[in-house]
Order: sequence, then C-alpha cells, then structure tokens
Amino acid sequence: MERRIKFRHLEIFTAVARAASLKRAAERLNLTQPAVSKTLKELEDITGHVLAERSRAGLRLTPEGEVFLQYAEQSTAAIRHGLRSLQGAGQAASRLRIGALPSVAGAILPAAARSFAAANPDTLLEVTEGPHLDLIARLRSGGLDLVLGRLGRPESMAGLSFQQLYTEEVVIVARPDSPAVSIDSFADLDGFLVLYPPRETAIRPLVARMLIAQGVALFPNRIESASSAFGRALTLAEPNVVWFISLGVVADDLAKGNLVQLALPTAPTRGAVGIMSRANEVIPAPARAFSRHLATQIRGRV
Repeated sequence: MERRIKFRHLEIFTAVARAASLKRAAERLNLTQPAVSKTLKELEDITGHVLAERSRAGLRLTPEGEVFLQYAEQSTAAIRHGLRSLQGAGQAASRLRIGALPSVAGAILPAAARSFAAANPDTLLEVTEGPHLDLIARLRSGGLDLVLGRLGRPESMAGLSFQQLYTEEVVIVARPDSPAVSIDSFADLDGFLVLYPPRETAIRPLVARMLIAQGVALFPNRIESASSAFGRALTLAEPNVVWFISLGVVADDLAKGNLVQLALPTAPTRGAVGIMSRANEVIPAPARAFSRHLATQIRGRV
C-alpha cells in the first residue's frame, strides 16, 4: 500500500479536505475537477476506506478521512520543507513566513517585525493575516513557518505545538455616541446590529459559551465577519452597530476614543495567545530568533 500512495494523492486529498469542495480544490491546484475526483478515488481504493462523502451541500470527511488527514498534512509538509531546504542550500538569504491573526497583526507584531528586520537583514520576513483555521492549515502544509494567535480548539491543534505569550479577552465595542454605551445587559444587544465572529475563528466558541451562560441566544440581527478592516469601518460608520472583537484589534481605537468598550463582563472569553509551529520539527533559526523578539515586546508591555 505504501508504495502505491504518491505525493499527488496526499497533496490533492489535503487540498480537498481544506476546501471542502472538489471544485475549489481543483481551482487552487490548477487542475480539472475530474482529475481531482479521480485521484481522490484512487487514494480511497488504495487505502480501502471512503475518506470523503460528497453531497449537494459539499464535501465532508469521514472519520477515517479525519484520521488520515493528520498524517497526510504532516507528510506533505515534511516533503515541502525538505525541498525548500534543498533549494535554499548555499544561499545567503533566508525567508521567514509568519501568519498572524488580526489581534496580533495590529498589536505586538509590528514592533517585533521592525526589531527582527534590523537584527536580521539577510532574512526576508513575510507576514500574512487571516482567520485561525486558514492559517493553521497553511502552517500544517508548510506554507507558513509560524502562526501567531489564539490557542484554538483541541481538534484544530492536532500536529501543532503552542508557546503562550500572553492572554487576551474579547471586548464589545461601539461608537462613543452609540445608544449601546448605556446598556447594562447582554439581552439589550438584541436591539443592535451585532458584528459577530464566524465559525472559523478561535474566539467564536468562547463568545458562544459566554452568551449561553448569560442566557442569551445567538443574535438573529448579526453579521459574521473575521475582517478587522470591515468591522472597524462599519462600527465607526454606524451608531447602531456593536462589535465582538479581540481587544488587540481595537486597542488603539479605544485609547484614542474612536471606540468605546461596553460595560458588559467579558472575562470568560479570556484565552491564551501565542506562537504555533509544527510539532516534532526542529524550528529554524530565523523562527527562533523572531520568537525572542516577540517575547521582548511582550515583556515591554507588561
């Protein structure tokens, strides 16, 4: 069986699993949908298991597929890492690719990036911002070297290690002239347009548990978005909008008085923020150096 499984089987399977769609996976891989479907069927024939179930609603991994995905991602990441190492052998310059959640991208990351760049002029630093699940998928596949952000659900952290830097909570903010500033109950938020974290974000389950504890149902009048730029623009434009967002994203606006934090208790949403890397892999020297610069910035804020 091992000799029959090729790299293309693993690459296509992981792409299909991440996209939850044969069509989207084919587009990302620049292949035809029939070619992707045929390769996935070949892999299922080789393993003797149905790895993904197709329906009109999309594609969903079977329990066997979920198990196989962890090892497929680790295998493809290891191969890509080896190829990059060969390509970079003998070259003076190196590259460090960082993924960052919005709450980190606008907080500690800029200062850490400046100090790292000054101390490591031969290392090209690439920074990508995005939602939690997208970034850790790219980390597993070898597309990123480190990811900075919230500790995710246990099932999303399989095959990854996590080094905590600090803790942070979700806040609820609005414009200073918003009627929401005077409310004192979560139930009163029903009268506002709520900007709410989508399912792929790390803070979504924390916010959901907090609202359940308060006896508040999921707001029907809501917009779900992981875009900090969109959330900021809409909240600043509309006094009837309230925004559930990590403190780091809006810390500067709160300090300047552009936004105001509502007087509602959000301590249950406090969670760990740190550095994620691939488990069981030696972290490259540039990544270790960047971690030290991040730690220095954290100490400077304490």
